[in-house]
Amino acid sequence: MGRVIILAATPIGNLGDASRRLVEALENAETIAAEDTRTAVQLMRALGVDNRPRLVALHEHNEVERSAELVEHARESDLLVLTDAGMPAISDPGFAIVTAAIAADVTVTALPGPSAVLTALALSGLPTDRFAFEGFLPRKGRVAALTPLAGEQRTLVFFESPHRLGASLADLATAFGAERPAAVCRELTKLHEEIARGTLAELAERFAEGARGEIVVVVGGADPVAVDPESAVDEVVALAADGIRLKDAAAQVAAATGLSRRDLYEAALRRR
Repeated sequence: MGRVIILAATPIGNLGDASRRLVEALENAETIAAEDTRTAVQLMRALGVDNRPRLVALHEHNEVERSAELVEHARESDLLVLTDAGMPAISDPGFAIVTAAIAADVTVTALPGPSAVLTALALSGLPTDRFAFEGFLPRKGRVAALTPLAGEQRTLVFFESPHRLGASLADLATAFGAERPAAVCRELTKLHEEIARGTLAELAERFAEGARGEIVVVVGGADPVAVDPESAVDEVVALAADGIRLKDAAAQVAAATGLSRRDLYEAALRRR
């Protein structure tokens, strides 16, 4: 009889955020796949969990290779998956084992809990109705990597290491514009939690020498760009001339501009 793989969120800084469900899962676990087995042992001790499960290392360097083995194990016994902090598979090990489990028809569930992404977003003071998580900023070629995101209207969330923070904020200002609103969220849920809000230029100057602790950077989305309806119709006509069905061309341009698909279609049809 198949069992289940459980992705368990762990505290991102404050042990008081550990859920009762997490404690119970740790108490009952027979096998734990952990990003760092030493951290998992420390967590159990800190939470007063008296259990000695089998511990298996599951980290970025072995996740793909080890996932198949762990999924087979989960056919016979529940498997608890932990990362050092937060939810597995969110910019942490876990994605490979989830996809392997789905392919093998093994059930995957989650114990929700602390999330640095959502905590930073909520505290940033920036729009939360639409957002995108971009993970860690690249170490090299940041401006080139960020430039395609400059027109993104959703709020953007990034992770960054403390010693690269100043340089990354300067690169964000170059790619997105110095006046773009942003927030640097540091040491979330910990004693020295700090939320610094301002423009990218202001924050780049403030953190020019870097910072300490775990960092989440939240950046406001781009302002909507005024769209010329006639230019949009021109684009529909051009796409249709390239062989795309007129309705599909209208839908494609509508998705990119926010204009009415029906209006674009009818306007393009009148030009024929």
